[in-house]
Parts: sequence; C-alpha cells; structure tokens
Amino acid sequence: MHKELKKMRIVAGKYRSRPIKSVPGEHTRPTADKIKGAIFSRIGPYFEGGRMLDLFSGSGNMGLESLSRGMDHVVFCDHNHHSIRVIKENIHALRADGESAVWKLDYRQALRRCYEEHLCFDLIFLDPPYALENKADILNQISSLGLLKQDGNLIFETAKTEILPNEIHHIKQVKCAEYGITKITYYQNEVKEDA
Repeated sequence: MHKELKKMRIVAGKYRSRPIKSVPGEHTRPTADKIKGAIFSRIGPYFEGGRMLDLFSGSGNMGLESLSRGMDHVVFCDHNHHSIRVIKENIHALRADGESAVWKLDYRQALRRCYEEHLCFDLIFLDPPYALENKADILNQISSLGLLKQDGNLIFETAKTEILPNEIHHIKQVKCAEYGITKITYYQNEVKEDA
C-alpha cells in the first residue's frame, strides 16, 4: 500500500483552499505551501492573464496555483504516467480542462514541441529531479528556442547545493532564496525588443 498521500491545497485565488491530489510514492516532491506562497508573492501574487509552462509537473501543483491566480492557460508536462494521471484528475476536479494542456513527454521533447507550436510563456516553472544532471541545459534550451517572453519569469526549484548560472543569454538570475534543503532561483528574460 502507498503511504498516505501528501495533503495539498490551492493557496489563493478562484480555487482557494480546494484540495488537490499528490502523486503516490517518493518520486515527487510537492512544493510546500510556504514556498509556493513566497514564490507567488514575488512574481504576482495575481495575474491578469498569461500563459505558463509547468515542466516536471508532478501533481500539477504549481500550474494549478497559477490558474487559480489568474493565468489564462497552463501547459503541464511530465514523463511519468502516474503524474499524468494525477494531473488530469486534479484538472478535472477543478473544472479547469479548458485552461489546460497535459503532455506526457520528457523535458527535451516538451521544449521542442513548444517551439514547434510557437508557444511563448509569461511564466515557466522548473522542478526537475534533484538527481538530474546538467540542469543549466534546460535554461539554455529555453533561451535558444525563445520560449520565455520579454520580462517573463522563470522559477527554478532545486536542492540548495545546486549551482545554477547567473545568466544564459538574456535570461538573468534576479534572486535566490533557500528554504531548508530547497533553493528557489528566480530568472527574468531581460531581452529588449527593437523600438
């Protein structure tokens, strides 16, 4: 039998206090409410529309919080079939199907598909497995493919021991915060469009 599922909820917005399911087992690390609240207090806390990419979605926790706080649409992506099932269940429970797309792809395939579908995001959230090597490659691909809008925010959740680059092309680190064993690194796309 699985251990008791980690209890999660939407913190704020139109789905406030609604419970969401987590993925059973120890393969996912849901972003804690305290950290989630701190992230959205910095970049929001509410949005007037926009598009988000929730890469390495797990249960869809961060993407659903973004929808609750005003994002128009979220692309949820994970390669684990248990995660995909839970993401879909959470979306259906909140009746957010029309605001969501769910892709079962690894991150390279997902970023390529975003490029091929001409998608560009106001917010990208990355929470890869701590053991994943060369995490800077994800930033490099996002930058090279032009997936983050001008002044768009990219949030990277890692172990606090992880060292990430200060910038890759126009995507620059603007803040870093630690919470126990977790580090949240904030990036922003500072590319300037021609007048």
